[in-house]
Amino acid sequence: MPDSAAERFQIPSMRDRVSPEEWQARIDLAACYRLTDLYGMSDMAANHISVRVPGEDGAFLINAYGMLYEEITASSLVKIDVHGNVLAKPEFPGGLSYGVNRAGFVIHGAIHEAKHEIACVIHTHTWPGMAVSSLECGLLPMNQTSMRFAKIGYHDYEGVVLDMEMQERLVRDLGDNNALILRNHGLLTIGKSVGEAFNAMHRLELSCRAQLAAQATGQKLVEVPQAVVDATWNNYQPGTRRPYGVMEWPALLRKLDRMDPSYRD
Repeated sequence: MPDSAAERFQIPSMRDRVSPEEWQARIDLAACYRLTDLYGMSDMAANHISVRVPGEDGAFLINAYGMLYEEITASSLVKIDVHGNVLAKPEFPGGLSYGVNRAGFVIHGAIHEAKHEIACVIHTHTWPGMAVSSLECGLLPMNQTSMRFAKIGYHDYEGVVLDMEMQERLVRDLGDNNALILRNHGLLTIGKSVGEAFNAMHRLELSCRAQLAAQATGQKLVEVPQAVVDATWNNYQPGTRRPYGVMEWPALLRKLDRMDPSYRD
């Protein structure tokens, strides 16, 4: 019986070529790609999620441009620096030579270079995210989940993110927030851990879906007093609760392990 396409696309393990800390970061990032796809937030081979390489200043891991989120593994990730230089890449089978999406390192490199405390950056092009990013009103604090993002940043559309000059404006518009709406484009979240960044993106995506569903009814939305919105926003901030992802990230990894543990390869 002939080998399956998946079996023919086996990437040699990087485990013995990297530090234990980098290998764990690779596992977490590969898991994040799989979970992003599982929860309906992927866009075929487009978009990108990155994680800082522990102990290597200016280096981060990102997806090989051309692989689907559902097939990304710890060994398939490419290590680059904040300027887009490839530091280490896997051996792809069949003569394939996947590179890195330029928009990936422009966006992610800007944030990793400016915010050394940030470990993970997630960027998506989901239909709810793109829809809300195209509304003049932006994201409305119309429910408890969306109030977490009541002070979210906005970045005006300047075209496909290929110009390095956009980096300064991107970081400026993100400010001290952990989420950014890229106008007429999509969503972006950051976190001090992969679990934290994924939690933020999952909740931001839910907020967009809920808003569009409510607006689609054509009925008047119930407005929450600004003082209540501000107090709710504050309850979601660091210092008033445990870091996001601490509780659910191990459970999400267990979920993936039950479904398909190949992300750990």
